[in-house]
Amino acid sequence: MAGKVLIVVGDATETVDTLYPFYRLIEAGFQPVIAAPEKRLYQMVMHEVRPGWTITREWEGYQIQADVAFSEINPDDYLGILYSGGRAPEYIRYDADLVRITKHFFEKNKPIASVCHGVEIPAYADCVRGRRMATVAKCRFDLEVCGGIYVNEPCVIDGNLISGRTFHDNGHYVGPWIKLLEAAAR
Repeated sequence: MAGKVLIVVGDATETVDTLYPFYRLIEAGFQPVIAAPEKRLYQMVMHEVRPGWTITREWEGYQIQADVAFSEINPDDYLGILYSGGRAPEYIRYDADLVRITKHFFEKNKPIASVCHGVEIPAYADCVRGRRMATVAKCRFDLEVCGGIYVNEPCVIDGNLISGRTFHDNGHYVGPWIKLLEAAAR
C-alpha cells in the first residue's frame, strides 16, 4: 500500500460520493480509511434531484463501517483526505476533532478532495478563504459566505484542493486527486 487516506462520513453520507473514491483508492494502491464521529456502522443515502422535483430527494443506500473515530485520528498518519457529500457534512462539521483534522490537511498542503456537500466541513473550519472550489449549487452560499470562490465545473483544482459538484463528477475530479496522492506518496 502507498499510504492511508481518510474518507470522512456520517449518517446520510451519499453512497456514490463515498464508494467510487473508496474503490478507486484501492485500485491505486492506497488504503482508504473510513473516518466518522464514532467507530460504528453508518447509513449512507442516495441523494439527488429527481425529474419533476425541485429539491433533493433521499432514500437509503448501503451501510459503511467506520474504521476510526475523529477523536482517535492523528492526521500525520494520513496522506490525504476526502470530504464526501450527502447530508452528513451539515451535521458532522461541528465536531471539534474533525475541525482539527481539516485544519491540519490544509495547513500541511496535503491532497484534499471534496464533493457536493463535503464543502461544508472545510468552510466551517475556515479553510476555504480565497480558494476556488466546485460544489453542488445549493452549497454555493456556504462556500462564498466563508470566503471561498464558487466554480461551476466538474473538476476544480486549486493547488492541493480538488473538488467536484456531485457524484456525476466523480470521473472528473477523483483521478486528479489520486495523482496528487501518488506524488505525495513518493
